[in-house]
Amino acid sequence: MPTTEQPMNTFKWDSKIPSGPLGEKWSNHKNNVKLVNPNNKRKHNIIVVGTGLAGASAAASLAELGYNVDAFCIQDSARRAHSIAAQGGINAAKNYQNDGDSVWRLFYDTIKGGDYRSREANVHRLAEVSNNIIDQCVAQGVPFAREYGGTLSNRSFGGAQLSRTFYARGQTGQQLLLGAYSALMKGVNSGKINMYAREEMLDLVVIDGVARGIITRNLVTGEINRYAADAVLLCTGGYGNVYYLSTNAKNSNVTAAWRCYKRGAAFANPNFTQIHPTCIPVSGDYQSKLTLMSESLRNDGRVWVPKKVGDKRHPNDIPDDERDYYLERIYPSFGNLVPRDVASRNAKYVCDEGRGVGETGLAVYLDFRDAIKRDGENVIRDKYGNLFDMYEKITGENPYEVPMRIFPAVHYTMGGLWVDYNLMTTVPGLFALGEANFSDHGANRLGASALMQGLADGYFVIPYTLGDYIASAKPDKITTDHKAFEETEREAVAQLDKLLKIKGKKTILDFHRQLGKVMWDKVGMARNEEGLKEAIAEIREMRAEFWENVFVPGEPATYNKYLEYANRVADFLELGELMAVDALDRRESCGGHFREESQTPEGEAQRDDENFSYVSVWEFMGLEKDPVLHKEDLIFENVKLTQRSYK
Repeated sequence: MPTTEQPMNTFKWDSKIPSGPLGEKWSNHKNNVKLVNPNNKRKHNIIVVGTGLAGASAAASLAELGYNVDAFCIQDSARRAHSIAAQGGINAAKNYQNDGDSVWRLFYDTIKGGDYRSREANVHRLAEVSNNIIDQCVAQGVPFAREYGGTLSNRSFGGAQLSRTFYARGQTGQQLLLGAYSALMKGVNSGKINMYAREEMLDLVVIDGVARGIITRNLVTGEINRYAADAVLLCTGGYGNVYYLSTNAKNSNVTAAWRCYKRGAAFANPNFTQIHPTCIPVSGDYQSKLTLMSESLRNDGRVWVPKKVGDKRHPNDIPDDERDYYLERIYPSFGNLVPRDVASRNAKYVCDEGRGVGETGLAVYLDFRDAIKRDGENVIRDKYGNLFDMYEKITGENPYEVPMRIFPAVHYTMGGLWVDYNLMTTVPGLFALGEANFSDHGANRLGASALMQGLADGYFVIPYTLGDYIASAKPDKITTDHKAFEETEREAVAQLDKLLKIKGKKTILDFHRQLGKVMWDKVGMARNEEGLKEAIAEIREMRAEFWENVFVPGEPATYNKYLEYANRVADFLELGELMAVDALDRRESCGGHFREESQTPEGEAQRDDENFSYVSVWEFMGLEKDPVLHKEDLIFENVKLTQRSYK
């Protein structure tokens, strides 16, 4: 098991939270960061890995400032980034509804929603810049929904008692990405951004302890390439596909972040995984991924199950007095808009009781009957039409006539590379933005906050903090001829060759599916000590078998999806163990991390603030050695730690 707080000469970290009142920290910090002369910016090269919302917005912003940017995308186009799947909306504290919202309320809801396991300073900054994001996106032409008078419309999301979520029907992520993509391509057209599509980062090049470049593989030709820079920005999203079945795109992976971890970038809170309550249920053993139905549907849809165990009648034949609208019953203040972790756990409870619906019994109803009666079908169609169409195409059921069936699924990872207030990791010169870092969401992300964080980091934070780093570090010019590039490339190629030479009897998919089952059963919605210890042992055995018995067909110097996939599953097998180790160490329940040994009599998460009010920061020591746990204490000066209640 991991050792705690061993002093390591290689481990350097400081959260760099500015002093002063909470509401003035970011403004004061911006006033005091060092600047790079406009004429000098063009002398610096920046690598941006990933071109979703965080990466595209960062690359566009830095290019506009004058930096030379190399942007890397594993897709054929940045428009295919998984950011498009965030359908429901983006939060901001504009208070257009005049219902009492403010920067403080958005800050507090986010801190509380994360179950008091995130930094006050980072979260307040996020709330502060949220309004700027809306202005930026409107200026780019993002078609937000509008009221009759022309003002931007808002709707509610989980964990809030007001309307602050801006949306573009059920396509918000896609429309925001198109805005960022347009800005990105402006930089490409001007020559300030070099765009590398179908190129995957294999490793980070570290010289004298500083990030100076990356090794990549061209996914079409198999060619291995080297790229040097003065700083590297990692914007590669989350690692939910460690569970095999998730709402993530199949291309979403942990490889870039994991290779950075193995080069010295600490990993924070890896076990903090969000289970989204509003997903289309699993339909078969050979399903490859799950589909998210936006949380926005819970504004008008009512969640229920039959009161009787085993009631298999058609939902329209079950009268109201035989329905249990359990979220409204248990949480009268928030009802169906409780945070995601709360809604997910309660769906699990009612299904465990035998009241789940559908053929598998692993689903609950999301019913729009009352909303359609109240507002009319056309109003509901205007709000959610594309989501309803998607549901019908997948399930063959018309949700205007029959309640949707939903069940929780892995969706978002709050953990990620540890970063300081400036978004820099424990490797100087390596920054992590968006879902790739851990910083803003604590143990549970509120709905409509992922888009907010990605764009905040890219548009409004990194332009200041990267400049401060460049001006302070004054990085020397290096080229890809440096021996560190040669050594790192050799190691990356050696792993690819090793995978191809195994010639075992099990497919890559077999191992990924097997890992996903262990993760879901024992490191999923509920965890306990016995199950976590079993998971660690099973994953270690699985990993050993993988390197002896996996079969990876094809050749390295060509288009080879098998090799690409095997390389990613190899990293998932290592990450899964760290997630289980982290979950085992945190002997409390908080947000999406639910330890069965730590719950209230009502079955709610029970925190242990005296012993676990910290960020778990893990340092890699080698594959055959236990990682070292460091602790960043969380100091709450502006909010009072209370047991969360949404009743």
